[in-house]
Amino acid sequence: MPPPAGRDGAGTWTSPSDARSIILAWARARPPGRWSGEPTSLARVQWTIDQVVALAPDPAAARAGRDQADVRRWSALGRAEAAAWGECRGSAAQPYRTCLDTAEPAFGCSCPSRKLPCKHALGLFLILAGQPGTIAEAAPPHWVAEWLAKRAERARKSAGPAAPAPAPADPAAAAEEQARRARRRQGRVAAGVEELALWLADLVRNGLADLPGRPRQFWSQPAARMVDAQAPGLARLVGELAEVPHSGPAWPDRLLTRVGRLHLALEGYRRIETLPAPLRAELATVVGFTESREAVSARGERVAGRWLVLGRSIRQEERLRAQRTWLLEAATGRPAMVLDHAAQQQPLDPSLVPGTAMDAELAFYPAALPLRAVVVERGEALALADRFPAEPTAAAALRGYAAALAANPWLELAPLAVRGVLPCREDAAWSLADAEGARLPLANETGGLVLLAVSGGRPIDVFGEWDGLALTPLGAWADVAFSTIEAGP
Repeated sequence: MPPPAGRDGAGTWTSPSDARSIILAWARARPPGRWSGEPTSLARVQWTIDQVVALAPDPAAARAGRDQADVRRWSALGRAEAAAWGECRGSAAQPYRTCLDTAEPAFGCSCPSRKLPCKHALGLFLILAGQPGTIAEAAPPHWVAEWLAKRAERARKSAGPAAPAPAPADPAAAAEEQARRARRRQGRVAAGVEELALWLADLVRNGLADLPGRPRQFWSQPAARMVDAQAPGLARLVGELAEVPHSGPAWPDRLLTRVGRLHLALEGYRRIETLPAPLRAELATVVGFTESREAVSARGERVAGRWLVLGRSIRQEERLRAQRTWLLEAATGRPAMVLDHAAQQQPLDPSLVPGTAMDAELAFYPAALPLRAVVVERGEALALADRFPAEPTAAAALRGYAAALAANPWLELAPLAVRGVLPCREDAAWSLADAEGARLPLANETGGLVLLAVSGGRPIDVFGEWDGLALTPLGAWADVAFSTIEAGP
């Protein structure tokens, strides 16, 4: 969630140029009492049926998991500490052996399904969540003990120092080859930037009126050229322009906003060597240069604390699904986003479950506004027992977003949390109204209806993704419980 306005709480930024330093100071040392509400208290998670269903990789898996949540299908059920297991009758001659580690959570099953978790793991987890009395405590059988031991060994190895990469036969030659490849790519990207700048100038000069009738190739061809130029980030930005002329009223305004953001990226890349290091890193990410998780874990800024998992959203990116999981650090309110990609038939990482918390250390990617992170070390999942950090008013939340946008002008989605708002509907449009009467528009009717049901007509705390125009709610705190709001493709 972007920081509140004002280093001293006065409600205004000292100057736009201070945005980055203020954001980082806010994230590292928030003054006591800045958030309304105390740090979240925790206990071991008592998994709910909704939380388990949210782990399903797709709706079909969720339905199949519910079908398997019948104790009559199972034998040898048992549990101990954070583990549960059982054998489920299926189409094979032998029952499928299924086990859970509810602390992370993690899943194991002898079935051939590629989905994670599979329907058997979901079914067992649903029984544990909805009918815990049907699973007696027992000593784990050998196959469960072996699975848990292997997990513990992998965790021990990953926590230890990484094995050094084998040294090349000729280090100097290897370094020179790596530098040559980097120069070659930089040359391709620079040429692609010039080509795209010319295409963008032609688009603006010719006007926007005929864009809704343009064939798909009008957009896909320059996007493909950026892929050839090894600038996949620019390719994605061009590809997303294609949808805007068909997005309803006021589409020219939305298109010009995106065109302006793309133009800024192209002009910035032409001058990238003159930019400060954090902004260079941000712009390189926009263009499509990436750092491996291993490199970020080794060199990124480390932040340890108690992290609250507050929301998850999934969107389609070409042939991949992208999953964003949002976290806030309980004591400071610092936000983090864990990004995961998977091909269509591959599972996304289900281990960070909204409505839970964990003691963990995160490493942040270098950026003008550090948001994306990787989880380096983590403890078991714990229950969210108190309200999450949030801004007191809609105005404070929007001032924070403005400051974040000043630090990173290519920011597409920002986490936003606001305290004590009511879901309202007016002229078929949904919004969140705070105590001062200010409103935050909601991105869709479904989110408004779900929040209305969760609120029961009383003020609630809401967390979601803000795109500059509307909020997509991902989670809410009402009375004494956290509710997850699904956002997917």
